[in-house]
Amino acid sequence: MSTAHTHAPGIPDTDYRALRDRIFEAIWSELDPLEQQIEDNEQVPHDIVMPILGRIGALGLLVPQEFGGSGLSITQYLPIIAEFAKVQGGLRVIVHVHNSFAHALSEIGSEQQKREVLPDTITGRHSVAFALTEPGSGTGADLGSTAVRDGDDYVLQGEKWLITNSDIASHFIVFARSGDTEVSAFLVPRETPGLTITALPETMGCKGTEHGRVILDTVRVPATALIGAEGQGSEHLERALEISRVFIAASSLGTSERALELSIAHAKRRVTFGKPIAARQAVQRYLAEMATDIYALRGMLADAAHKWDAGQRIPAEASMCKLFGLEAVGRVTDRALLVHGGIGYTRAHPIERLYRDARLNWLEEGTPTIQYLVTAGQLLDGYTFGDAQRPISRS
Repeated sequence: MSTAHTHAPGIPDTDYRALRDRIFEAIWSELDPLEQQIEDNEQVPHDIVMPILGRIGALGLLVPQEFGGSGLSITQYLPIIAEFAKVQGGLRVIVHVHNSFAHALSEIGSEQQKREVLPDTITGRHSVAFALTEPGSGTGADLGSTAVRDGDDYVLQGEKWLITNSDIASHFIVFARSGDTEVSAFLVPRETPGLTITALPETMGCKGTEHGRVILDTVRVPATALIGAEGQGSEHLERALEISRVFIAASSLGTSERALELSIAHAKRRVTFGKPIAARQAVQRYLAEMATDIYALRGMLADAAHKWDAGQRIPAEASMCKLFGLEAVGRVTDRALLVHGGIGYTRAHPIERLYRDARLNWLEEGTPTIQYLVTAGQLLDGYTFGDAQRPISRS
């Protein structure tokens, strides 16, 4: 059976509102104006962005208060990452990956690992990235990377790619086979000898973030770098990606909300044949369909967040949120482009960027086929929607 996790109770409403409002104000007054520069240069100016994020408290949102973070509940965090998803996509990616995997380390790391890394994530001096995906392998027991015990150390060999935030990460959670069918996870500092990072080609959307290649060439780490016990890597992976999938769904929500807002404004402003296109039933249908997807996704996210904050594991709910979220934002941005017409296909309007940025949601934290697999597995194992308190089986 699934075990409960340690959950953050969140912070008082007055403190939360002050934090949220400060972040929202900075998103639109300080970060959104950087969009053109980032899109043109395909680089996020980290020397400008990271100090802003640190100052407004956006880098420690899910870090427990004992390590200096805000210790938000998931319910409190989702509206914030959704708001970041309304502006330039590279900024959202940085904030998502930084917070998501700092949160993962706070749940699966040893006390020593947490104390060494988490306090400095608040300022951005430290940042944790996942080193999982490989160019020639799948995940789990199919990984090509290996970890071999050698006395008091482990020796890591392998190659990872599409590692998000590889350009700013101070530590990588590296997954490697430690036996024929066992996978283990290791916390590896960036400066460890034998670990090298190279860039990959620019991406379609979410410009400015690096999804690089990480080479592990006889990387020697002490046994204390092992996260949990040997062979627990798959369990750690499931636990970390589970809630991160909800964060991706919240990002889909934020992008969808922004696309609808822009579409409503454009439909009222754009006049053809003497009247706004908002008066035409075809356009009204698009807007209604967009709003329906947004309303449904909001409800799913609220349910998943409530269950997680109550200490319940949510593998089925997380995968369903992620799957529905990517499908919803796809439909919403499709219809937003139809509402805007030709001008929406140009860089003169934010819809073009939102459309491109949203497509990363298909791939982050598992493709749609993985979400089908996880959800169906839970259903076949006896999960029912009517019993919200029953722990979900992972056997």
